[in-house]
Amino acid sequence: MTNKPHLLVVDGMALLFRSFFASSAMGQYIRMADGTPTNGVQGFARHVLTAQSLMKPTHLAVCWDMGAQTFRNELFDGYKANRPAPPEEMLPQFDMAKEVSEMIGWKNFGEVGMEADDTIGSMVEKWKDDAEITIISGDKDLLQLLNPSTKIAFTKKGYTEYDLYTIERFKEEYSIEPNKFADVKAFMGDSSDGYPGVKGIGPKTALQLIQKYGSIDGVLSNLQELKPGQRSKISENVEMLKLSLQLATIHREMPIQASLDELQLNDYANDIFENLENKGFKLIAKHARSLYSLV
Repeated sequence: MTNKPHLLVVDGMALLFRSFFASSAMGQYIRMADGTPTNGVQGFARHVLTAQSLMKPTHLAVCWDMGAQTFRNELFDGYKANRPAPPEEMLPQFDMAKEVSEMIGWKNFGEVGMEADDTIGSMVEKWKDDAEITIISGDKDLLQLLNPSTKIAFTKKGYTEYDLYTIERFKEEYSIEPNKFADVKAFMGDSSDGYPGVKGIGPKTALQLIQKYGSIDGVLSNLQELKPGQRSKISENVEMLKLSLQLATIHREMPIQASLDELQLNDYANDIFENLENKGFKLIAKHARSLYSLV
């Protein structure tokens, strides 16, 4: 056991989208009196409240994307270009989720031009020596952030089931250091993010190459050792490979405008959730009362 603070870092956008689509698939939008849908927001908040009750963090931060355009779009026009626009019912819920987060007492983070992943990576870099960190997300790209003090709880089922990765589990499964996971992603590409990597190099070969040569640079320095087919595929796509690495790498140098103390969690007072209930977020209030025995 450690006496260090336990910081829970929440990928807000991942939980918001997950909650929205889980309920909208059944036609449940949980509208306010004026018709505004709240299903994603209420699911997001209930998910975080449950995670807090399960994982017992002492500190908490919620990270957000701040708009669709980031520096990665400037690097590559095709970045996330194939993703459909969010459904109309989701549009008012982006700002609403941040407002609800603040009302509950959680601190929001995000920067225009960067992704939530970059904010999360910069938090890990800033506080990895000062806290035990647990990241909640559904995004496997975050595996590159694992270190001895940081683990990742990937959403699995409902509000309570997670697939937990530690640095030990990652190294056992992948036989590389976590920070080389971006090199693997660069070779294999990412269809959901819209960058191709090296066509013809799949996940298995990409991992084998990084296991053997350590990095993209290591592979490029030893092209003569590769099979002719692999050599030609990589040689013809060197620029895209290097660009894909830039797109796959999570930034860790963003300034985080907060001290760890500012993220400390306090006991919840019932009036917080009375206020939320009065504003139409009845499911959040009911959920919080059931978890934290508020009266």
